Amino acid sequence: MTLLGMTAQELTDWVTAQGQPKYRARQLHDWLYRRGVSSFAEISVFPKAWRELISDEVIGRSQIVQRSPAPDGTVKYLLQLQDGLTIETVGIPTSERLTVCVSTQVGCPMACDFCATGKGGWRRNLAVHEIIDQVLTVQNDFQRRVSHLVFMGMGEPLLNLNNVLSSIHILNGDVGIGQRHMTVSTVGVPQQISEFAQAHLQVTLAVSLHAPNQALRQQLIPTAKRYPLPQLIADCQDYVKITGRRISFEYTLLAGVNDAPDHAEELAQLLRGFQCHVNLIPYNPIAEAEYQRPTLQAVQNFAHTLAKLHIATSIRQTRGLSASAACGQLRSHHERHATQKS
Repeated sequence: MTLLGMTAQELTDWVTAQGQPKYRARQLHDWLYRRGVSSFAEISVFPKAWRELISDEVIGRSQIVQRSPAPDGTVKYLLQLQDGLTIETVGIPTSERLTVCVSTQVGCPMACDFCATGKGGWRRNLAVHEIIDQVLTVQNDFQRRVSHLVFMGMGEPLLNLNNVLSSIHILNGDVGIGQRHMTVSTVGVPQQISEFAQAHLQVTLAVSLHAPNQALRQQLIPTAKRYPLPQLIADCQDYVKITGRRISFEYTLLAGVNDAPDHAEELAQLLRGFQCHVNLIPYNPIAEAEYQRPTLQAVQNFAHTLAKLHIATSIRQTRGLSASAACGQLRSHHERHATQKS
């Protein structure tokens, strides 16, 4: 049993089952979710005898295997879970906010051709406490409150939907991060966008397109064969109708592959007619793929073409390039090094 990830009521039930008064649950809740403790020995308000008695209970925190900072303040973490597997998370600070890029799976089954995580395969879903732990790890390391979350790390969130939904509710209600400051990113999984819509959350849904037509999208994302682009767009339109919230479409620009003005015009035609926004992402190169980052001029031309065709557009500021910040890079480097040593 793992305490991190329990609701306030579940913690109350656990504490009273231990023969302790209910107010101990409020204390435990505060130390778990606000202070981010990793052991009972740290909870100084608990009687020493009880701390020793429950010392073998599992709180559910990970260990930092590697901490990789970049000059812009971004810090990438390689975290080791209780079963020895590793995941990545990223802390992205600005003067006004601290954002955490959260992983939802160990690896990823979506096999995007330009992604280091996709190249490494899939191991398992993350548990609720393993998702929450990433946020607490960044918060503790920065000694600063996390204000924003993006579920854009390793894995496909909608393939771990129940645990993602549970973690959103706890990160909102127990850790204190507003739902409107959370974004869940998906490549697209059949039936799951509709399922996510039924949760009626205030989070932003970001759909990774990366191509304006099925043929090119399938080349970049082989699993897209099971989810044709017209059906994905129809499900996105239904999502907007159900939730009343705008969808953000993520489009990673790959030099000479999907970054031409013709691609922008085709994308505008695809997205015309419903409430959305396109977030252009200049590619962050990885050793595992030959794709290249587009020129600044190509990025600006693509954005200008979309804007001219009345598609709301922004260009994501790249952070942490020197910290191997592309998804999966740090874990991939770590695993290659471990293999070479063995």
